[in-house]
Amino acid sequence: MFANPRNAGAGSLRQLDSRVTARRKLHFFAYAWGEVSAPFAGAYWEALERFQRWGFCVNPLSRRCAGVDEALALYDEIVARRSELPYEIDGVVYKVDRLDWQDRLGMVSRAPRWAIAFKFPAERAETRLREIAIQVGRTGALTPVAKLDPVEVGGVTVSRASLHNEDEIARKDIREGDTVVIQRAGDVIPQVIEVVRARRPKGAKRYPFPRICPECGSAAVREEDEVVRRCTGGLICPAQAVERLRHFVGREAFDIEGLGERQIAAFWQDGLIKEPADIFTLRMRNGTFDPPIEERDGWGEKSAENLFNAIDARRHIELDRFIYALGIRQVGQTTARLLARNYGTLSAWHAAMKAAGDRDSSAYADLVNIDAIGPKVAEDILAFFAEPHNCAVIDGLGDAGVEAEKFVAPEGASPLAGKTVVFTGGLDAMTRAEAKARAEALGAKVAGSVSRNTDFVVVGSDAGSKARKARDLGVRTLGEAEWLALIDG
Repeated sequence: MFANPRNAGAGSLRQLDSRVTARRKLHFFAYAWGEVSAPFAGAYWEALERFQRWGFCVNPLSRRCAGVDEALALYDEIVARRSELPYEIDGVVYKVDRLDWQDRLGMVSRAPRWAIAFKFPAERAETRLREIAIQVGRTGALTPVAKLDPVEVGGVTVSRASLHNEDEIARKDIREGDTVVIQRAGDVIPQVIEVVRARRPKGAKRYPFPRICPECGSAAVREEDEVVRRCTGGLICPAQAVERLRHFVGREAFDIEGLGERQIAAFWQDGLIKEPADIFTLRMRNGTFDPPIEERDGWGEKSAENLFNAIDARRHIELDRFIYALGIRQVGQTTARLLARNYGTLSAWHAAMKAAGDRDSSAYADLVNIDAIGPKVAEDILAFFAEPHNCAVIDGLGDAGVEAEKFVAPEGASPLAGKTVVFTGGLDAMTRAEAKARAEALGAKVAGSVSRNTDFVVVGSDAGSKARKARDLGVRTLGEAEWLALIDG
């Protein structure tokens, strides 16, 4: 028996032998579509009906609801039937029915504004917390983890759960030896909910959170406005080095096939890879290894060659992926894409960040002026570039033949492509968030304040100082009607 339906389904699809997949008797409910040559429905419900006519299986629990009360009643009905269903389900997803409204609402990073998940209450269980262990992440964060007596929760055997940070341990007064209640958040991530105080063993002591990194012995400090305690060891800390390399090759970063968590850890331990550039010289250096990669446990000539080819295939990479791969604090995929959009090339971004080290410079003003990048994010970016070894990592990647491609605005000529736009005041036809998303989709850069580099200022109702500053600087202003005409064109 498989313990986890999610992993069983994913593993079945990844089988190299398709006969194994065929024996698994997988089924699916059709619920979405990709690129189409022409519209085939005006509403989501119509699309589901079309799927059925085409012979696809659609979940019979799906229903078009006319109003909040009907939607909540459906939720209650499915909760009552949950245990009877022949498949796992952890909640209900509500979606806006009209597809033109879905298009207008758009996405936030990778999440749609036109859909929301309403989760079922998580399943809970009791077990004993044997030990509190500390994990060190790629940013040096010390994360406490509860090691538990194995217990089944929602069809999965759980033996570890995150305790988040030292404040959370103190707030819940969690101690080693305690009986604890755990649940899987969203039926996925195990977490400790509370302690069963009546079953606490005699002599159980409060947990002293470490002030020293357990991996390298460096001091672990906590900034005044943070809940996280971090190792100060940087790249001399083995945990941080390995975690940063794992992040670098991850799916959203360089996405190198065949170089996963286990391989990175083994190559780092054996001295084959110590920094990102080493990945791209593996083929060249392989003859100097003892033994070479193809002779190591779990490897062969074919798998080694596949790895080298996968590495070579990623020598040219999108700029936003490159930026994200560097593992700068607070720079996730969305922020990396903002930086790529605003600076265009790696050399321009690198030079601008070095110049922005002077907080009185125009380069610094340009950085904090990017919409959604404020002083705190800017400080983390500049702290990264202030470290010589981080700049050496970027230079080393270039020496190893890695090239970050120039950011290319979305296809199709647009009067906004490459332009910097600032919004001020309220709009009637759309929200400010919609207007910003539309501008970025047309290739514009959205800034938070007006400067001489601003191309357009869109002025809505009750506009304030930004409109006045635009006039003072001679920046072109657009009323809402002019803005709508521009983007419709």
